[in-house]
Amino acid sequence: MLKIGLTGGIGAGKSEVSRLLAAHGAVIVDSDVIAREVVAPGTDGLRAVVAEFGEGVLRPDGSLDRPALGAVVFADPERLRALNGIVHPLVRARSAELEAAAAPDAVVVHDVPLLAENGLAPLYDLVLVVDAEDEVRIDRLVRLRGMTEQEARARMAAQATRADRLAVAGLVIDNSGPLEALAPRVDEVWDELKSRQG
Repeated sequence: MLKIGLTGGIGAGKSEVSRLLAAHGAVIVDSDVIAREVVAPGTDGLRAVVAEFGEGVLRPDGSLDRPALGAVVFADPERLRALNGIVHPLVRARSAELEAAAAPDAVVVHDVPLLAENGLAPLYDLVLVVDAEDEVRIDRLVRLRGMTEQEARARMAAQATRADRLAVAGLVIDNSGPLEALAPRVDEVWDELKSRQG
């Protein structure tokens, strides 16, 4: 098994790279998806979040009101630490289950947005960073996600710098260009991963 940590700043195109790697046969363990699963209605994770933050973080249907919770935790580092203390162990446990269920010869790609920020590089055989110039990312966030330029810059500023991410990279996919240039580069990276596995 080859364990890959996949990361990239917001707007770099990490999700598209993840999709392309899955099409090659990689087993994708997506931290964002798991983070939603572990606080879904009826889970111990959601019960723990409500116990910590109160009923005000629930929607009328009993699901987590992410904007309401975000308003609490992003304004207060202590509250954010409390939330991470609940969610991160659950995400790690579920990620380990999914990895353990993969075939012995699998390429398992852990899609981890905050890999560099949280010092997680040593957990993987290789870190793959999807990179794009800051101005390219801002343009994508404004054009494709409807953010203002100020919102885009604030989101980027809350993450690791490009230099921090590149410092932990074993391989880099430059995604500053057009989307059609990405697939051939991912093909090359897949070949490289398979050769490392052998």
